[in-house]
Amino acid sequence: MLLPAMGMMITAGIAGAQDTTPGLTGSGPEASAASAPSAVKLQGGRNVMAQRTVKFRGRVAPGGRHRVVVRVGGSKLRTHSRGNGTYRVSWRAPRAGVYTARARVSGTPVRSKRVRVNAYRPAAASYYGPGLYGGALACGGTLTPGKLGVANKTLPCGSKVTLRYRGHTVTVPVIDRGPYAGNREYDLTAATKAKLGFPSTGTVLTTR
Repeated sequence: MLLPAMGMMITAGIAGAQDTTPGLTGSGPEASAASAPSAVKLQGGRNVMAQRTVKFRGRVAPGGRHRVVVRVGGSKLRTHSRGNGTYRVSWRAPRAGVYTARARVSGTPVRSKRVRVNAYRPAAASYYGPGLYGGALACGGTLTPGKLGVANKTLPCGSKVTLRYRGHTVTVPVIDRGPYAGNREYDLTAATKAKLGFPSTGTVLTTR
């Protein structure tokens, strides 16, 4: 008569142990840690025109609904990730310039890598060099065929300017003053012209 009773006690003990094992009930520290965000990625348009909308997208890992804040150009773009961890936000570049975007999962130290956004405006440009090589530059140094830079009448010497022409992009400093003809804003050195594949005169996109 004791054997059946002992069998029932053993069976009940095994069932009770299964009910309290961490991870099987969906509670406990293991389950909580699994849903905590460990990484967030951010992607977006690197080259856009000023006053145009930039679309950012990314993913929080592991997936789930999380509050995400994307900081860019002094703005905070708030959104929620979907069940699979993906999210999207839009931002309008207010003016030409170089901006940095970064995503953060609210309430955590989890942040994405910084994403650079170049916002451009069109500007008339030309190039100079032949016949002037060896001459002094307004910002110091001498002009040579391999010198990268631009001439501009108002930007401080050394200012970095990102230029774009037909898919080619280059960042160069202001090294000289000019141009003083044709109502143009920039004079490109021969080396800068070659990097962009720019003709003698035309319209270039600039972040300044």
